Formats: sequence, C-alpha cells, structure tokens
Amino acid sequence: MRRSPAAVVSSLFFAAGPGTVTGLVPYWINGWQVHDPLPGAAMLPIRVLGAVLVLAGGVVVAGAFLKFVVEGFGTPIPVAAPDRLVVGGFYRYVRNPMYVAIFAAIVGQAMVFGDPWLLVYAAVMAIPVVSFVRWYEEPELRRRFGAEYDDYRSHVPGWWPRFHPYQR
Repeated sequence: MRRSPAAVVSSLFFAAGPGTVTGLVPYWINGWQVHDPLPGAAMLPIRVLGAVLVLAGGVVVAGAFLKFVVEGFGTPIPVAAPDRLVVGGFYRYVRNPMYVAIFAAIVGQAMVFGDPWLLVYAAVMAIPVVSFVRWYEEPELRRRFGAEYDDYRSHVPGWWPRFHPYQR
C-alpha cells in the first residue's frame, strides 16, 4: 500500500478503534465524573500519575500508527496490513505498543477519575485483545515475515517494555 492511502485509512481507524476504546467507552462507563475514593490530598499524586499514563498512551498509540504508515507502508488494520515488519519507534521496546498504550490510557483514566469500574473494563478488554494477539496476530506475522519475525519476537517482549531499544 502507498503511504497516502495508508495514512488516510490509519487516521480513520485511529478515531474509530482507539478513540472508541479509550474515549467513548470510558465515557459511557464513567461519564468522566471525578470520584474521591481516598481522602483529600491522597488522590492528587494518583490523578497526576493517571494523567501521565493517559497522555503517554496517546503519544505511543499515535507514534505506533505513524510507524505503520512510514515504516510498514500499511495500516494497523489486518485487511490492509503493512508490507514490511514494523520494528522501529516504540516497537523497539515492546511488540504490542498500541495495546499496551491503550491499556495504560484506560488505567490512567481510572486513576484520574477515581473509578475502579474502568479497571474492570481494562481487565475485561484484555481477554479478547490478548487472545487476538496470541491466536491471530502472532501466527499471521510468523507466516508473513518468517525468520525476521521470529528473531524480533525472541528479542522484544510482547507486553512489558524492555529498557533498551532492540537493534536488528
């Protein structure tokens, strides 16, 4: 796929996919209402850390989407998958930066709003996401990219980022 169409499709998918999962659904659950499960000032550091997670999650997701277009000449959508294995940017630290960032943003919102139901939502969402990665994405990447993916997979963890970037 060429970069221009990939950029357009990725932008639309960004709004529909992560936008819904990290914005619309948490709003339906919480109404973006702030609760105070802990007394007074005890919530402030939790809210600040939560805001950092939300912002960092957004930056990582946007960067990962951009890498699909620029490095992979494709999109994160399986039907318009990249032509090349994407291993740059945040993918040097973790194989699933988009999913990790989305979960971080949801957990961050739970911290900002003081709402444990958003943690339940994140846990429930983890089941289909991890299943999709395990039984569709990883076998498909292995089929498409073979030894290149196997080498990458052996050096970069799937869910917990490494401290130093992966170098081919």
